[in-house]
Order: sequence, then structure tokens, then C-alpha cells
Amino acid sequence: MTSVAAPPAHATHVVRGACPHDCPDTCAMRITVQDGRVIKIQGDADHPTTQGALCTKVARYAERTYHDERVLHPQRRVGAKGEGRFERVSWDVALDDIAERLGAIAARDAQAIVPYSYAGTMGLVQGEGMAARFFHRLGASLLDRTICSSAGGEALTASYGAKVGMHLEHFAESRLILIWGSNSIASNLHFWTYAQAAKRAGATLVCIDPRRTETADKCHQHLALRPGTDGALALGLMHELIANDWLDHDYILRHTEGWPLLRDKALAWPPERTAEVCGLDPNEVRSLARDYGTTRPAAIRLNYGMQRVRGGGNAVRLVATLPCLVGAWRHRAGGLLLSSSGWFPVDTAALQRRDLLGARRPRTINMSTIGDDLLRADSPEFGPRIEALVVYNSNPVAVAPESPKVVRGFERDDLFTVVLEHFMTDTADHADYVLPATTQLEHLDVHISYGHTYALINEAAVAPLGEALPNSEIFRRMAARLGFDEPCFAETDEQIARQAFGAHIGFDALREHGWVKLALPDAPFADGGFPTPSGKCRIDAPGWGVPDHVANHESRESTPALAARFPLAMISPPARNFLNSSFVNVKSLRSIEGEPLLEVHPVDAAARGLVDGRLVRVFNDRGEYWCKCQISERARPGVVNGLGIWWRKLGVRGSNVNELTHQRLTDLGRAPSFYDCLVEVAPS
Repeated sequence: MTSVAAPPAHATHVVRGACPHDCPDTCAMRITVQDGRVIKIQGDADHPTTQGALCTKVARYAERTYHDERVLHPQRRVGAKGEGRFERVSWDVALDDIAERLGAIAARDAQAIVPYSYAGTMGLVQGEGMAARFFHRLGASLLDRTICSSAGGEALTASYGAKVGMHLEHFAESRLILIWGSNSIASNLHFWTYAQAAKRAGATLVCIDPRRTETADKCHQHLALRPGTDGALALGLMHELIANDWLDHDYILRHTEGWPLLRDKALAWPPERTAEVCGLDPNEVRSLARDYGTTRPAAIRLNYGMQRVRGGGNAVRLVATLPCLVGAWRHRAGGLLLSSSGWFPVDTAALQRRDLLGARRPRTINMSTIGDDLLRADSPEFGPRIEALVVYNSNPVAVAPESPKVVRGFERDDLFTVVLEHFMTDTADHADYVLPATTQLEHLDVHISYGHTYALINEAAVAPLGEALPNSEIFRRMAARLGFDEPCFAETDEQIARQAFGAHIGFDALREHGWVKLALPDAPFADGGFPTPSGKCRIDAPGWGVPDHVANHESRESTPALAARFPLAMISPPARNFLNSSFVNVKSLRSIEGEPLLEVHPVDAAARGLVDGRLVRVFNDRGEYWCKCQISERARPGVVNGLGIWWRKLGVRGSNVNELTHQRLTDLGRAPSFYDCLVEVAPS
């Protein structure tokens, strides 16, 4: 049963849409269609957070859909893995062969089949709606989807009980905003709109980030701390809050549990120690603590960059405690926002149908260690060797850490790989079959957000190009060929979308208005009421304990011998005109971005004889990466910024920054430590 119908082609009309990408803004879109073709994409001016504005990337989304390199027909590999040589085949030929091969593997042990996906689309239908049903029914390995935010997400859940926080709009009323680990101008544009409104009304903006970002340029103050020291800074702020009695004792007493244990830890972090660890001046710590302890309302916009280090989970828990200590949650413009996704009443059980597993309990593969896992043999501890991968909504050869191992795994002759894609990415080049998937303009979906509190709908604006099919339909057809006859595999996309929120958010209301605001209090935790068993913020959380500063896997503090050989810390924040590895092949955006860059502080460049604009070699024991050197004070001394994530084949010498990252995991959430990486740099 297909579900790819779009409105009939006729004169100009406007269709409601939603941005599908991994961004907190989840913008509402208005898509203008003329004679069956999209001619304009705009932000919805009526949507309270989008306010008519889209980022540069999504404003060019039609260019992505109509790209001349779009995959529009099923492709079968005819060359060696990685060469990118394919031939066109029919859907029947592709799906018959895929079903036969997956079925044969499943007959031996379905756990040898691994799904690999993330947030290429954030939609509840085209993300895991039908895909999860398929893999649960098959009995394939489960995937631990950790590559972006699971350290921070688990940390926030440990503290607050769920991924919940402030309303985005209320930042406009804040008097002090700490923008912590976020280049909001590039990656959270609509928050920045509210931050600017607060600034115009007299608020102070402080950016906390190792890199001097475009956002830092526009703030009143920038604290360029060392990567992985955010937890130490939070403890240092707590020290000053205690020492100066800038605490809301009533809020702490009534709405937190475990504060005395953390108080003792914080008293060991005076400004001098904090500054030494963080690479700051002690007066910066004192000044920030005074401002935070004495300004009302004070708000923190925390983002996921700071949790991509070994101690990222503990750091998020420490920062999440700060608003409770000063009673910031009493005000609707006070508190913290990392993610709002926990507010949404998503019926995951109905969407993903984990009950289809029955009594089976497959192993779980962590997507962040896929390089190691693809190279593992059968063993009692690991289980069967991975024999098949089905990749959708992700590009692991480019985005997974320690890519030399990932590439070797994907090059295995005995690995059967199927990729659902729009383009021939680095991962698609290694596939046995590439199946053409629809873009957001060509299918129905519903969306939540992790940066605001509005559910959205995305209607199909045009019919699918070529032979492209929605992810949901591809998995329907594979299920049919494998003989899965449960009624859930015959459900249309609209039927799935209607299940997404149960009775909490009406699908018809979404269809009529384009978006629906969640019914939530303005100041959700003014009187406590956190979604924990006690209703209190858990400082000493069962199973997690009391948070503390945790040093990086690789640093002067934890690995001095390694730091002597590779003395520069490397972070790899996103390039402004890409979104992870999406949009890298959109020529207009790539021409704006230029080429792969490494930002190096002038002091570090002079010590190594580096020349601005010249090619450099960035290396460690895991690999080497070539890119253009940009000598810039956007980098702090001792830290280099490798802007990513370029497709390997569009980078210099077939490399990108993940040649250098490792697969060691964070303290909470089993997430990768992308920004916990020591390197050296030399002229090429």
C-alpha cells in the first residue's frame, strides 16, 4: 500500500511544511507550488517562533530537492566498495534481492542485521515510524542512537526527570542570558531573535564557548574556557554563590534533593582553582557568579556542544542545577533550556511497535562505536558478526567518530549494505544498493521540536521525483516481501501520523493550522513540580549520584604524556552553512563555505610556522587530516577549531575531521566525545 499522493498539479498554491533537520528551531514553512513544482520556500510569518525567517540552508531546500545529482532510481553496486560505481535497476529487482539476503541472514541470526539511522529527518513518520516496526518484527539488533545528544539528554533527565525547560519566547524578557555551548546565530537562529530582543531591552548576554563564535561577537562578554571544563566552571560559580549567599534557600529546601552533598564539592572550587582548570581569569569567574546570583530573571540557553566530551553528562547536570540554586525557575523568563522534546506527548509505543519483538531481546549496538563494531568477529560477548547494515537518515562514513575504522568496516566484502538516500554520499558509495528516498517536499510527516513547544505538520507539496519513495513506503515494501502480514505494515502515512500524539494533539487541528502549541504553564517549575518521582530537581540522583567535574579522555590533566606529543585540543563545531553532513553538496552553500578550514590562534600558528591560507596537516595517532589554515583569534590559544562536517570525498585528499576523533564514550549517555581530542598541526 503506497502513501505518496500529493496535491494535483494546478496553478500557484501554498502548502504548509516543517523543516525536517536536526536543529532546535523546527521552523514552520510555507511552500509555494506552481504547475507541480516548488518555486519558493519561506518561513511561516504566523508561526510565533519562526516569524517568517528561515536559515540560509533551508531557504535553499528546493535546490536540494531539484539537485541534478539527486538519486531518483534504485541503484546496484557494480564496482568496488567506495568507488561509487552503480547501475540502475528496478524497484522489484532491488527489493527482491534485498529481502532474500536479509531473510537468509535473519534465518541464521537476525541480530547480525543492524539498522543505522539518526536525524536526517526529525519527522515521526519518516524517521522511525515504519522503520522501527520493520526492524522489531525482523528481530534485528537494536541501535543506541547516541551520536548527537544522549549525554546531555540523559543528564537532563537525571536532574529534571525529562528533557524539559523554559519556553523559547520568554527569553525576550530575561535580564541576563548565559548562552552556554551554543553558536546561536548559526545553529539556533530563532532563539537569537529573542536574545536580541532582550538585549535591546537592557539584558546582558554572556557567551561561554571555547571558540569566539559569531554569537560571541554579539554578546557583552565571552568566556573562552578550555574544552571539557564546563563542569568545573559551574562548580566555581556555585562556590561564589555560596560564599556570597546569593542562594534562594527556600527554593533549594523545597524543590531540590541532595544539595548538601554538592555544596561540599563546590566549596573546593574557589575562583583561582576554577580559572586554572578552565583557562580563565579568576575575576571572570567572580564577575559571572555575581551577575548570575544577583540578576533576576536570569536564563541559561544550554546547547549540546558542551556535552561532547568525556565529562559532558556531569557538566550538564551541574549547569542544570544552577537555576535551582538562585530560584531562577520562579520567573517565566528564568531557568534553563537545553531541550523541550520531553514536553511532547509522543506515543512511541504506537509508532514504533516494540511489541513486535515478542519475547526476543536483541543486543544493542551503539552507533558511536560502529567503526569498532563492524570490525568485530563473532564472540560470546559481542554476539554474531555484523553481516548487514540498513542505513537511512544518516551518513556514518562521514559523521561517525574515528572514520578510518568506519571506512574499513564499510569496505568489508562480506558486509551487505543498503542505503536509503537523496544523494551519493560517502556512505552511499560503499553500499550494495542505494534506494531513492523522498525529500521533505515530497511526503507527509509530523514533527516535534527540541527548541520550542509547538507540534507541526509537513504536507507533501509535490509528487515524488523520479522513482523516489518515502522511507515509510520503502520499509512497507520490504516488510511485504519478507511476509510480515501484521496490520501495522499496511497503515498509510496519514494513519501513522494520526497515532503520533494519541488524543493529546489533534491531527486535524495540525492539518488546519500547520502547528499547535502545547498547553503548558508559563513558568513550569515556579513551585517545583519537576517530572521526577519526588517533583524535585535531583542533585543526588539514584543511579547517577552527585555530579562532579570529569576531565577529558585526552588532556593535559588526564593524559600528560599524550598531550606532550599532541599539545593542541581540537573541537569540530559545525560549519555555518552545513548541518552535520547535510547540504555539503549544495553548490551555492559550499561556495559560501569555501573549503575545509582549521582555525588556529596566531600564537600557535607562529610556533609551528603555519601560514594563513596554506594547506596544513592535522594529525594524531589515529590519522591525519588536510585542510586550509585560517589564522584567527576565533581560536583560543592551545585549541584549534576544525569546522565540519565535510563529506570525505569533497574534502582534501579524501579526509575530514573524523579521521582524528576517537570512539571513547561520555560519562553518561554512552555518547561520542567528538570535542575531546588532542592533535598536532604542521605545514603540509
